[in-house]
Amino acid sequence: MGHASAIPLRNIWLLFLYAADLVEYRDRFQGEIESARDLPDLVGRLLACVVEARLRRNLSRGYRPHLAVLSRVRGRIDTLTTETGRLMERGQVACRFEDYTMNTARNRLVRAALERLATRISDPNAAHRCRVLSGDFARLGVAAARPSRTELAMDQIGRNETADRLMVSLARMVFDVVIPTETTGANELQNSTPGEQLLRHLFERAVGNALRLTLVPRGWSVTQGRRLRWPMTSASAGIAAVFPGMQTDIELFHRLTDRRIVIDTKFTSIFTASNYRSEMLKSGYLYQMYAYLRTQERPDDPHSVVSEGMLLHPQVGGAVDEEVQIQGHMMRFKTIDMTSKPAEFESSLLGLL
Repeated sequence: MGHASAIPLRNIWLLFLYAADLVEYRDRFQGEIESARDLPDLVGRLLACVVEARLRRNLSRGYRPHLAVLSRVRGRIDTLTTETGRLMERGQVACRFEDYTMNTARNRLVRAALERLATRISDPNAAHRCRVLSGDFARLGVAAARPSRTELAMDQIGRNETADRLMVSLARMVFDVVIPTETTGANELQNSTPGEQLLRHLFERAVGNALRLTLVPRGWSVTQGRRLRWPMTSASAGIAAVFPGMQTDIELFHRLTDRRIVIDTKFTSIFTASNYRSEMLKSGYLYQMYAYLRTQERPDDPHSVVSEGMLLHPQVGGAVDEEVQIQGHMMRFKTIDMTSKPAEFESSLLGLL
């Protein structure tokens, strides 16, 4: 996209908070944000700040399953392991039990993130801060091994554990987009910088969550990442294996008026150049939105033939807000200035409709 580095860290932080459903933190950590040099430094400072506050109140504990050979029964006996190993002959028994421990998946993820940041942050003081906190985790019995996605999925964070939600969200950010360890995603992302990958991901999530916060109280429903079906009337046996799917970024639906709006977020310039014009809307994106709208028309639903679409891009150069109606469907082409002042940026994010 070419302008990711020009986006203020304050606005990246706002995107992250909306994407992670943690908007209540938007007025905190101002000193850390102002002191950050770059994106990894920002995440490292914020994670350290949150972890320090969490350690003052003790880390959360959880139950972790164990299988161990013991000299006395604890929990439930694993009969198969005991019998096949002939453990009873040696006065032992295999037991399955749960430990109430700080060595949970979420705490291990945070420690692994701190260790990773300590080797990647350019500021020596911030890196030292992460190393010290990782050592504190070690003294509390938290292992250094990064948990698997399955382990994290099983370690559900409750609604009242807001401090843990922020801590874990920042730790995930380290491995998923800020300091990735391997190439992931589509080919178009592979040449992007970590910051651009982060912003592509956060932009979509933040727009959807910001609209949900604004519109749900007004009777709208907001759906993100819904798969659409092609209206096929016949198909060959192997077409399903090669036919492309359709998945919307954001869908808005107003129950009282049956108004439906499809929003597709693109982290690129809204314009491209052609042989005849210096600026022109990208035809591929236009065809994509056209397909989203026309393929979902149904004879039994008159509102489906007038559904609306919006292509939303970050602003590069001048602002754009244009619309056109094609075969009953209104399509809007809009940009949002991600380099504006935080208050203006947030207002634009919440006021897209």
